[in-house]
Amino acid sequence: MAAWVYILRCSDGSYYTGLTTNFDERMQQHQEGRRSYTSTRKPFECVYRAEFQSIHDAIAWERRLKRWSRAKKEAVIAGCFDDLPGLSRSYQHHGKPNEGASFDTPAPPAAQDD
Repeated sequence: MAAWVYILRCSDGSYYTGLTTNFDERMQQHQEGRRSYTSTRKPFECVYRAEFQSIHDAIAWERRLKRWSRAKKEAVIAGCFDDLPGLSRSYQHHGKPNEGASFDTPAPPAAQDD
């Protein structure tokens, strides 16, 4: 079963990160206001989505994205995966990665345009 991880840019400039197994239906739910966060931040635009063949991989990617800073999310949206290590808090605070830190973030599938 395919699954999608997506990022919406809301009218207030905030980002909403979500996961679904039916992308069109989920976007309709957002439009109808059945999703609480986006219901008060319309209009919104889908600025990123990635399709996964494994729901487990999609869940892992969504969880990772939700923890990331705005700057890292914007790098993902722009497809600049090579910029992610430099945007990590441990890298910024110490000028280099923490001892033992790993920045081997596999790039998910590229965002797909409708």
